[in-house]
Amino acid sequence: MGETIARLGFRKDRDGEPVILELLVDTGSTYSWIDARVLKALGITRARKRRFETITGRRVTRDLGDAYVDYRGEYAPTAVVFATPRDGQVLGLHALESLGLAVDPASGRLRRSRYLLAM
Repeated sequence: MGETIARLGFRKDRDGEPVILELLVDTGSTYSWIDARVLKALGITRARKRRFETITGRRVTRDLGDAYVDYRGEYAPTAVVFATPRDGQVLGLHALESLGLAVDPASGRLRRSRYLLAM
């Protein structure tokens, strides 16, 4: 399976106008990393800080905010990381699961999950 790129929107709240982004889907990333300038332009506020270890082993602290993610007519709340220019932009697992999506390993495309995992 190669890289999966998704085209979806992010917005401040349910009534806001989304900004459409094309992002690499990274199921190894807990949260979506979005350029801080985009999040600021949307009016998304920095709500808290979290520490992360990147794929290269670099340890960083970044601000998190709360946004809505849109995909093909559905939307869901998700946490977003305020990414710096040095960081990559990715769609993380929290957003995927909030929307009930998964990466199809055969096609490499996003698909609706038939069921969500429950206890």
